[in-house]
Amino acid sequence: MAENRDAILADFQACTGIDDFGEAILYLEETNWNLLAAISKAMPQTTQQLPSEMTPDIEMVEEIKVTPRSSTSKLPMVQNSKKTSVTKAADMEANAKPGTSRPKSCIKNRTLTFHINYLENVYRINLSELSTFKELQQFIWCKTSVSPCQQSLRGWMKEPATPNTVLQTLDLPRENTLFLTSTSQDSDVANETISLSDRMIQSYTLNIKDEVHNKTYKLQFPGTRTVLEVKTDVYSLIDVPVRNQQWKGWPSSLKDDNVILAQSGICYPEHDLSVSKLPAKEEKKKVVDLIDSDSSIDEPEDVEEFDVPEEFTGDDDIFIDDVKPTKIERLMPENIVDEVMGTLHFAEQFEKRYGPAHPEFFTGTFEDALKESCLKPAKERKLLAVYLHHDNSVLANVFCTQLLGFETVLQLLSANFIVWGWDITYESNKERFLYSVTQTLGTVGSLAVSSIDVDTLPVLMIIMRSRSNTEIFTIVHGNVGVSELLTNLVQAVDVFQEQRRADIGVEEERQARERVKQEQDRAYQESLAADRAKEEAKQMQEELQKKKKEQAENERLAEEARKEAHRQAVESSLPPEPQQGAGDGVMKVRVRLPAGKFLERKFQPDTPLQTLFNFLIVEGYPTEEYKLLSSWPRRDLTSMDAKLTLMELKFCPQETVILEER
Repeated sequence: MAENRDAILADFQACTGIDDFGEAILYLEETNWNLLAAISKAMPQTTQQLPSEMTPDIEMVEEIKVTPRSSTSKLPMVQNSKKTSVTKAADMEANAKPGTSRPKSCIKNRTLTFHINYLENVYRINLSELSTFKELQQFIWCKTSVSPCQQSLRGWMKEPATPNTVLQTLDLPRENTLFLTSTSQDSDVANETISLSDRMIQSYTLNIKDEVHNKTYKLQFPGTRTVLEVKTDVYSLIDVPVRNQQWKGWPSSLKDDNVILAQSGICYPEHDLSVSKLPAKEEKKKVVDLIDSDSSIDEPEDVEEFDVPEEFTGDDDIFIDDVKPTKIERLMPENIVDEVMGTLHFAEQFEKRYGPAHPEFFTGTFEDALKESCLKPAKERKLLAVYLHHDNSVLANVFCTQLLGFETVLQLLSANFIVWGWDITYESNKERFLYSVTQTLGTVGSLAVSSIDVDTLPVLMIIMRSRSNTEIFTIVHGNVGVSELLTNLVQAVDVFQEQRRADIGVEEERQARERVKQEQDRAYQESLAADRAKEEAKQMQEELQKKKKEQAENERLAEEARKEAHRQAVESSLPPEPQQGAGDGVMKVRVRLPAGKFLERKFQPDTPLQTLFNFLIVEGYPTEEYKLLSSWPRRDLTSMDAKLTLMELKFCPQETVILEER
């Protein structure tokens, strides 16, 4: 099923040109992964051939007529033929597949096939030549789970220069075989250790697309930040708790949110992610539980019958579709799964029932309320007041209107408390609250809540942070008066203020120690950076000297090659040496070299002086480096006209000349 969806996703992106995986999957999920419906929804005016339909089988076209009247004219049917020559396939390449119609501008677009060899497997990818190299990398990522930043492809006829290079500009053949290696596989353990330490001090840029509010955030995080901390920070931006966040783009190998970014395998320096909200389960029926409903009420005859689940078999529960209850609703519906939605419903119904004079209830989970009040730094810390409500208690109305609505109580709660409310009328919601208390305060807190008698409800449970422990300070029951409630609240505030002052002193000492440690760490990092800069400067200097030597050597070799080419050209133009008996006028020229050795050669009397120079060039003595002198009278022959003949220069039948360096 997963492979089928991968093929559908690849076909959809190839047809629509949508690069974003999240956007493509959104279209497919809205149409229940119906490919044609999704394509029609994304681009209703254009369709094109699917990559998955590009099979090796050759297709025979009976007849194709292009009607110039309309660009949307249908093409005749095409029949498949499994055994057709390859030469015919090339002629049919520009024609449409059965049941497709494309604009004229798309007829000439080729489809390229890439055979990706990776880990003894071959993955086949069909892609339009109008796609970019980045899109090919995305397809390879889907097939092999190797992220684009770690892909190393070999076998290109012409390698793409940038990720945005269009494949059409590379003049690729229809069939291409590439070899994929992951850059992470080529490094040894030592290099991995070094790269990890480097990545931990680097800053990662995360391009996070918020699909809930259709916004994109460009956030920077240090390499030491964990994935869970990133998700928690994103919670403050999109207002979706971590447990309800649905992410796309993290590496498939990432299984633990406590892993730091430097070890997560994301791309550096930038990585693309998308986040959405987990879909909520739809309720098929609306359950309305009427308070103090009479079990003897008969149902009307025209009411449609429903299948009632086993947990709703009581006579007091009436199931009605889209009908508002005639009596007041509970402060919280039954079977609350999401605590955030439960507290929102609680605050809304509380104000509707008891009026606007009430504490400002915190909307969020019990754990979030505990973090907001008790788990903050000592200077920002507050008390947590948990109000537990029960509709079957006769004290609820008086407690909510007379006590919680009293002005002095409201001022005291607003200044020193975070107030969190919960309705435990239903047993399911009580169990949910007990589970949250057990997770945060332990079994002692859970036993304290379980021991509360229903007859004394509602209660106000005061929780505070004391000596690094979060615990229940006191429980104020509903059978008290305003003065007793104020006394309990003031006493809790006094104890809390004294404990907070002590905690502030401890935190300041700890912060002072941390500042010293941070300064030491910063000095150490600066020292490391200075040493690294010196080493880099030294390496750059060595590299520069090496390049200079290589350049000088290259120039020397080029000069030698030029001289050799010139020597060979002169040698080819040099006339042959006359024989001894060729004639009486043959001259024998002896050249005394700078080292004391001699060169001899015979020349005709009408031989130009240039031919003598060419003879010396062939022997390795170019004119620009050596000068030729006659012995008597002494004269510089290289400064004379090279067209003069040896006879005109009055050379003897046996002439000796001198070769000197310039």
